[in-house]
Amino acid sequence: MMAEQRKKRMETKATISNISIDFESGKQVISLVCEKDIRGEYDRLKDKECRLKVVQYREGRSLDANAYFHVLVGKIAEVTDNSKVYIKNKLIAEYGQHEIINGSLVSLPLDNDIEVYDLEFCHLQPTASTTTNKAGKLFRINLVMRGSHTYDTKEMSELIKGTVAEAKELGIETATPQEIKEMEERWGLKIEKEKVNHR
Repeated sequence: MMAEQRKKRMETKATISNISIDFESGKQVISLVCEKDIRGEYDRLKDKECRLKVVQYREGRSLDANAYFHVLVGKIAEVTDNSKVYIKNKLIAEYGQHEIINGSLVSLPLDNDIEVYDLEFCHLQPTASTTTNKAGKLFRINLVMRGSHTYDTKEMSELIKGTVAEAKELGIETATPQEIKEMEERWGLKIEKEKVNHR
């Protein structure tokens, strides 16, 4: 634990300012401008062999709504013993957004015995409407739904709210305190953490 804490203390954002050659040893000498005060660690590590790893700095990524949706999809699928495809399609059908072209909903008639939630190539919302072809075959009218990756903040919030509600009914822990805080700030959601109690 102490070693891990020391390792974390030494991490800092820095900029490489210079590189030169030590003429006696022939080795390279690199200079870093550090944003964090590392004098304490310098005194502790001076003249000791250290392991140096320099990588490009990137800001920590905040919780992504679509990624979080898929995390919940996986949890719900596991608890309900359904496939992720089935759960994802069902949630998008119930809480997602319709595909609209030229101001009209897009429909897709399919064989009535097809379970549309199992389809991987599209997201569909089954309706109560049916149609029959000349041979008397029955088709179910389904409305095409947009994929969650196309949603804006408001649309994604609606999908997340519905998905979280479904997860909570199953006793699934929906998020960590930090994730809840990020979502509340980013999407205006109010999500209470549930205790895990798979039924």
